[in-house]
Amino acid sequence: MIFSENRFTLFRIMLRQPPPRRLSSACSPAGRTLRPNVAACARNTLIASNPMVSPKHVCVIGAGVSGLAAAKAFSSRGHRVTILERSGDLGGVWEPARSYPDVQTQSPKDLYRYTDRAMPDVYSEWPTGPQVHAYLADYAKSFGLDRMLRLNTEVAGMARRADGKPGWTLALTTKDGKATNEDFDFVAVCIGQFNEPRELHCPGEDGFLAQGGQILHSSKYSDPALAKGRRVVVLGGSKSATDIAVNAVKSGAREVTIVMREPVWRIPYFIGGLVNFKRILYIRAQEEMFPGWGASAMARLAHRIAAPLIWANWRGLESLLKAQLKLGPCKMVPNERIEDGVNCSVPIATPGFYPMVADGRIKAVFGTFDYYEGDSIVMSGGERVGADVAVLAIGYKLGVPFLPAAYQQKLVDADGQYRLYRLIANPDLPELGFVGFNSSFCTVLCADLAANWLVRYADGQLANQPTAQAMRDNIEMMLHFKRVERPAAGVYGGLCVAPYHYRHFDELMADIGARNQKRGGLAGHFQPPDADAYAKFLATAPDYRATA
Repeated sequence: MIFSENRFTLFRIMLRQPPPRRLSSACSPAGRTLRPNVAACARNTLIASNPMVSPKHVCVIGAGVSGLAAAKAFSSRGHRVTILERSGDLGGVWEPARSYPDVQTQSPKDLYRYTDRAMPDVYSEWPTGPQVHAYLADYAKSFGLDRMLRLNTEVAGMARRADGKPGWTLALTTKDGKATNEDFDFVAVCIGQFNEPRELHCPGEDGFLAQGGQILHSSKYSDPALAKGRRVVVLGGSKSATDIAVNAVKSGAREVTIVMREPVWRIPYFIGGLVNFKRILYIRAQEEMFPGWGASAMARLAHRIAAPLIWANWRGLESLLKAQLKLGPCKMVPNERIEDGVNCSVPIATPGFYPMVADGRIKAVFGTFDYYEGDSIVMSGGERVGADVAVLAIGYKLGVPFLPAAYQQKLVDADGQYRLYRLIANPDLPELGFVGFNSSFCTVLCADLAANWLVRYADGQLANQPTAQAMRDNIEMMLHFKRVERPAAGVYGGLCVAPYHYRHFDELMADIGARNQKRGGLAGHFQPPDADAYAKFLATAPDYRATA
């Protein structure tokens, strides 16, 4: 932290955001077909004693981090769960077949975990891909989620049930080509934001391939032997791009070039070589430096008064990063102010990347691919780079391809922004919810809390069960915030919590009805999120179980 805790305390109080606004309760949950529940209008104590919740057959689409969280949340409330996974293993992006060499989490292990299961003590601070997959597999087995799993089963389409009952009919296709239809009372979409790799096709690529070149998405870079003795060109500025570039150097590549549109701020695991970055960018005090949504006139005034101190904080952090990462000598000083771009796309600095750029082992080119010519790639700026292997670390396509077009239009606006209340549900998409669409630096914890919120929403058991109109009003307010007040919040279709982790968690905990929702006092403002603490907060919420 650039400021000491004591110096920061005064303007932290000035910047404090108002608590999440409580929405008026409704006598029936949002959506036309969820079972009416008089307890949603009653006090929390009555919710537990008179649940009136019938068991549902719930389909969870996806068996990654989010799918396992959703399956655990729904099954623990007494619902019958079926998990559909199109690949041959659980884990999502952590499935071994999809992991590139040397992959590891961007978040420390105490932040990349479920509330009810810590990662093993023997794991490194930033677990490797195989460690994360083993953790997820153990989690699934421990809670019986593996018995709910259908692998090699893809959702080809879905439609409202023809029998008039609440829910959806899913068109399923297995790996051997067998097609079936199956009815579900509720569907949780848990495919996340890293589902369908993006493609990039440029003129001349057929000729490049014909003369022996290779073009592959970063998710297919699974064998480091691919780089040995060859000229590797990586397109992209994400952590996966820099990870692969560094791995290619270590694997004996003849030349390594990384191509990115512009330099971006990257955060080292230890800022200044000493302080774990979670103690700077994950804390509530730092979060409160960003104006949030729905801020009162007084809160906006406080931000204007504190602006010089906030400005100095960010300039100090920038100076520290420039010196530590040697951005000047690498010619990689970003043009954007660091605070203007803090969101889910801010990558961790791959160890070794900047030293390799500085000494020429990795050549950095700014631009993008224009066309292939022979055994070279010509960049948008005209520079020609010889290549044997082109790795496209260009991310993934957002979307829910199996959702009918009419519902797609209700879910996503023309500019790509998602219409999701709390980034979880849409009042115009009944018996449907989304887990893992609240992307952040705390991916697993975000999915866990979203899953706990969703099951209560589906059962009409939120303490603050919103009306459909309240949800729509909130969605419009949040879209305005992302489009006008803080455009950086609009990345990934607006499905990004960072840097507002605590604000998001506070809203979810208040909706759920947790009596304890946050760690108080000065110390609580300088601590990163704690999964064990949120487990205790969840335990204070009204309990219930679906009964036949």
